[in-house]
Amino acid sequence: MKTSLKLGIVGACGRGASFKSACDAVGDVEIRAVCDTNADGLSVARERLGAREQYTDYAEMLDRSELDAVIIGTPMHFHVPMAIAALERDLHVLSEVPAAVSIDECRKLVASCRASRGIYMMAENYIYMKSNQIIKELVRQGLFGTPYYAEGEYLHELKYMNEYSTPWRRRWQTGIDGITYGTHSLGPILQWMPGDRVTRVCCEGTGVHHSDHTGKPYSQASSTMLCKTAKDALIKIRVDMLSDRPHAITNYQLQGTDGCYESSRGGPGDRDKIWLRSLSGNMTWTDLDAFANISDLANKYLPEMWRKQGAAASRAGHGGGDYFEVLDFIDAARGLRPPTVGINEAMDITLPGLVSQQSIAEGGRWLEVPDSRDPEFSAQ
Repeated sequence: MKTSLKLGIVGACGRGASFKSACDAVGDVEIRAVCDTNADGLSVARERLGAREQYTDYAEMLDRSELDAVIIGTPMHFHVPMAIAALERDLHVLSEVPAAVSIDECRKLVASCRASRGIYMMAENYIYMKSNQIIKELVRQGLFGTPYYAEGEYLHELKYMNEYSTPWRRRWQTGIDGITYGTHSLGPILQWMPGDRVTRVCCEGTGVHHSDHTGKPYSQASSTMLCKTAKDALIKIRVDMLSDRPHAITNYQLQGTDGCYESSRGGPGDRDKIWLRSLSGNMTWTDLDAFANISDLANKYLPEMWRKQGAAASRAGHGGGDYFEVLDFIDAARGLRPPTVGINEAMDITLPGLVSQQSIAEGGRWLEVPDSRDPEFSAQ
């Protein structure tokens, strides 16, 4: 009989707790242990997550609890050391985004993955959202022709969260010039450009316009990274977590030789829209929801995962993304298929942002992005 995958969740009083609904919806998972440094809230988190054990020390949980895998839902700068600690014990790892906060950390993480019997997957849930999956399938079937340009934006004002509810963000997300949180934007786009990767980037910012409650300036308000790919496509990524404006965290555009797509920016009456030469006829937009809900088109272009499991996915968070990433991770841990965002894919969407931070410090100079598939990358 197939036994449940025994999970440990670290960051259980914060983001880690949000994986509960996805685990329940997917099934075949037992949340065996939870861990958090918030000792006061840990018992409540353990009960809410239905775990047997609780720990305030991560290494102790890894050593004492009988686990197959861990989910890392902690602040960004803990992702790599916690992932490596689990991989060294041959446990499977599902880590929140981004994969790392420095290029040196990336090298160490890749080396650890190569040496471990555990699998590593990054929890980039935006790639699984229904609209992003539809575009991926349309690209796969050739309806966009050759994709050659894309844009992604993550515009999410969170100064209050920086200073009060999640103060770690003050340094790691809004205390560093350049793209610090770009995987939600770049992840879906690279799925629409299969077999491609970013080879060089440049980055510029808008200058410093905001200060925190102590008067200390934040990083530059808005940063934009240009990416060139191995196949000569151009990608623009903008991240802004400081400007005073409504949220718009799932903005995308894709241009191909035979079609184009623009997501809604969230304004009144704005909708996801698409034009495809072979289906749209005139040079006019078609509403993506209307396109996907036409039965014959939905059966042909809505990915199987959404046709068969969309109802279950809707019970989890992030537009169904949390459900599908947990399902993907469990299948990968059982050896049924490789993870969609394994270590190399995680590096493909993490490293460009880290290199952009060097570019912006050097006046926007174009810089090469290393390839984690190169054996020399993790040997340095």
